[in-house]
Amino acid sequence: MVKITYYLDVVSSWCYYFEPVWESLAETFGDKLEREWEITLIPEEGLPESAEEEDSYYRRSGIITRQQQMLNSSWVDPSLKEYLAPNLVSLACRALGVTGDTVRLEIARGAMVDGLKVGDWEVSAEIAAKASGLTSEMILKKARSPEIERIARSSTARFNAFGVNQRPAFFLESEIEDRAIFSGLIQAEPLVATINAMISDAEAYRSWSAHQS
Repeated sequence: MVKITYYLDVVSSWCYYFEPVWESLAETFGDKLEREWEITLIPEEGLPESAEEEDSYYRRSGIITRQQQMLNSSWVDPSLKEYLAPNLVSLACRALGVTGDTVRLEIARGAMVDGLKVGDWEVSAEIAAKASGLTSEMILKKARSPEIERIARSSTARFNAFGVNQRPAFFLESEIEDRAIFSGLIQAEPLVATINAMISDAEAYRSWSAHQS
């Protein structure tokens, strides 16, 4: 009845904080909710210039969101203008048939919990291989293909067209074409309320249609 598209960057801490809510939505709504994730690359101006800067950000965001563990900034590579490797490797695994959230979550954990340098293609591919059962070679070949980068650039452009700039972001659409966009929130309540309202409206239209025959 309702589809939610989750726009994320694999190395976004706010997206990482949101993941338990993302999982809970599937449990709450079951087959009434179709979930899909898309990549929206963080631009250079949104990336940390140093691990120390990211530490300061993690202290602030961790306290605001009441995290029980501070994230690890050792993954930060100031020489990178965008983090293609973790994002494109995640997309590559999905294109190779490993759907769901497991690969991108393992790469995110590798970065923000273990401090691994996921900006390095080989590091991200190694994490993905362990999580997916695919080989690193197969993953790297797909991840570095023009096709996969086009997918990431296209979804980033769709995100930018919404006129929002905070990740995570969400585009919700029901079968009767009700639509809603959220950007930057990581709490379940606004999403749950909106999805419930969309489902209710869709069910009402189904009832109306059933009485027209």
